[in-house]
Order: sequence, then structure tokens, then C-alpha cells
Amino acid sequence: MRLAGKVAATVLVIDQISKYAVVHGMNLDQKLAIDVFPPWLNLRMAWNQGVNFGLFAGDAAVTRWALIALALGISVWVWLWVRREGPRPMAQVSAGLLVGGAVGNVIDRLIYGAVADFLNMSVPGVNNPWSFNVADIAIFAGALGLVIFTGGDHSKRPNPRDARRDMR
Repeated sequence: MRLAGKVAATVLVIDQISKYAVVHGMNLDQKLAIDVFPPWLNLRMAWNQGVNFGLFAGDAAVTRWALIALALGISVWVWLWVRREGPRPMAQVSAGLLVGGAVGNVIDRLIYGAVADFLNMSVPGVNNPWSFNVADIAIFAGALGLVIFTGGDHSKRPNPRDARRDMR
């Protein structure tokens, strides 16, 4: 679990530094928009009180604390699950990405009351209205990695050739 811990800590630090730099250093919370390399990369301030794309958003403190509890609960569950899976490096990296991103967004909810989203990417002719952050990227990559890199010991699966040999 050392690898997962290092990845989680790295994601958490990068996420929090990027949010601090954008919100406080660049004052994006006041400017609301900064074009970096339009339309491909822009900074667009969005305070997300819900989950992805603002789902389950609400001003109620109950929603905020429920999302904090849910994120922490999922993080603990993933940590324990991957610990049981064994030392497979890509599973460890995936768990670290997910946990580091989740904790980064929990910190935002505790400090700001919402998650600071600021990255916005579009293509010419298509205006993407959604913003996201480093933690969101890590959560998505970590969840995808867990799907791909966990779930049994692939080396112990029966080889179809062995079954044919046994039938002779």
C-alpha cells in the first residue's frame, strides 16, 4: 500500500496547489474566466456543490456533509479492497488516484462549502459548459484503472490449451 499512499499524497498536493493558485493566486473566483489557449484550454470558475456535472447539488448543509461522508466512505472501502487485492502496482496506482482525488474534493467542501472546478476544455465550434479539476481527473482515471486492473489473479486462470490436452 506504500505505492497507493504515495500516489494519493501526490495527487492531493497537486490538486490543492492548483486550486490555491487558481482561486487565490489568479483570483479566478473574482475574474470567473481566463482564456489560456482558447478554445482548447480555458480557466472557468465553477463552484460545484454536487457531484459530477453538478448532480445532487443543493445549498443544504445536509447535502454537503452527506457528500463528504460518501467520499470518505468510498475512499476507505477502496483502500481496504485494494489492500486485499495484493501488491499489484497498477491497482495500487489506481486506488491512490481515486483516494487522492476524493480527499482533495473533500478538503474543498470543508474549506469552501463546494468543490472548486476551473479547467475547461473545448474544441473549435463546440463550447463545453462544464469545468473540472485535477481531483476529478484523478478520480476518473483511478476508477477506470480499478475496473481494468483488479478482480482476481489473472495468472491463475485456466489456459484453454491445457483443457484440450487433458481431454486427449
